[in-house]
Amino acid sequence: MNYVEISKEAVGHLYQSHRSLRKSVLDIKLIMLAELRVSQLNGCAYCCGFHAAELRESGISQALLDVLPGWKLSAAFDAKQRLVLQWAESVTLLQNDIPDHLEQLKVLFSSEELVDLTTSISLMSALNRLRITLADKETI
Repeated sequence: MNYVEISKEAVGHLYQSHRSLRKSVLDIKLIMLAELRVSQLNGCAYCCGFHAAELRESGISQALLDVLPGWKLSAAFDAKQRLVLQWAESVTLLQNDIPDHLEQLKVLFSSEELVDLTTSISLMSALNRLRITLADKETI
């Protein structure tokens, strides 16, 4: 089903929000890293491929992408990346440790960066779910 065409206004606003986050004060590579991790957690194959390619085009190495699913056990990620990945998992899975992670994020990120990051993570979950549930299976 072409849900973008069927509901141009509603779905279009979601994609417009996604595009607007590309102008965030937060490092775009951190947003893209969070989006890929969210897509992995939600199991959206299309989104995983899209965001991995986007990260490679931005200069992120394939070696880093290869270890992303095991980021907690990898020394390949810096402190900011680790916090972003931890936050992506907490928000996507709605874990009980959100207050603790939020306080850690406030040390390294401004309020605007934190809101943009959280919006990006939440929006990516919504876009993943739209694609997984409504897209034609050959495009997933």
